[in-house]
Amino acid sequence: MDLTTTYLGLELRNPLVASPSPLSRTVDGVRRLAGAGVGAVVLHSLFEEQVRRRAAQDGVLADAGADSFAEALSYFPSTTDDETGPRRYLSLLERAVAAVDVPVMASLNGATPGGWEGYARAMQDAGAAAIELNVYYLPGEPTVSGRDVEQRHLDALARVRAVVSVPVAVKIAPHFSSMGEMATRLDAAGADGLVLFNRWLQPDIDPETLRVTSGVGLSSPADGRLVRTWVALLRGRVRASLAATSGVETGDDVARHLLAGADVVMTTSALLRHGPSYAAVLLEDLSQWLRRKGLATVDDCRGLLSVPMTADASAFERAAYVTDLLDADLSRW
Repeated sequence: MDLTTTYLGLELRNPLVASPSPLSRTVDGVRRLAGAGVGAVVLHSLFEEQVRRRAAQDGVLADAGADSFAEALSYFPSTTDDETGPRRYLSLLERAVAAVDVPVMASLNGATPGGWEGYARAMQDAGAAAIELNVYYLPGEPTVSGRDVEQRHLDALARVRAVVSVPVAVKIAPHFSSMGEMATRLDAAGADGLVLFNRWLQPDIDPETLRVTSGVGLSSPADGRLVRTWVALLRGRVRASLAATSGVETGDDVARHLLAGADVVMTTSALLRHGPSYAAVLLEDLSQWLRRKGLATVDDCRGLLSVPMTADASAFERAAYVTDLLDADLSRW
């Protein structure tokens, strides 16, 4: 069974990609993921805040040593923060690339356009096959306009794109007034790939303890529906590669994303629930599904259920919505 695919112009042995997670915080973790068969690994994210904190610490140390000997100015003692900070990240990236035979991609997570994109070049120099730019920005101020939010994403992409030659994918949330237009603008601005979607942190409230509880949780198969909706709508309408992330638990979920038109399927939750070796289970299930359907390659199924290019996408979705509601079988609930 031929599972090979192309993502961001990179040749992958299969479409299953390990997305950023605690599993990729060590070389051993990356090695286990690659050994289980994934087509590529995206390292855990380096956050803008870590980069800024590191820069601020270096600045304080440099100012403190301004009257010292010149050779002492380049010496900055390691700090606890650096154990998980930028320097350690680049070291991990370099060692991970050398340890496995699948593409290792770096992940930059930020919310502002400037000041941290310089690390994108350092990631490239450390051997990253590509960079995933994760723009996580929730406009909490009600005076921030939708266009300002969109421009923030475009500016971040432009600054990273200007300093690297490796492919750049942009991971975004679906909460734009016109998701399709935003996707096409990112595509036109040079995004080599779109990763759909980021999930907002959704904390809850405990009425007994009167505390806000953590909103960090693993995805469920139902989370894949929104992803597939937009993958199916964008397939063929943007040049960029499409990565579907969220909602993967079984090989059938991988197949669903591919049928919608995804170039690759990313997962974190399934691998955290079941361990890195579960990647082999997902790939075997995908292979068996392809055999049952008489399909020889991943390309044979990709996009079979995407929205036709000749269709009015808005009318197509509206018709499906109306039909589903009018034909709904209430006994299912």
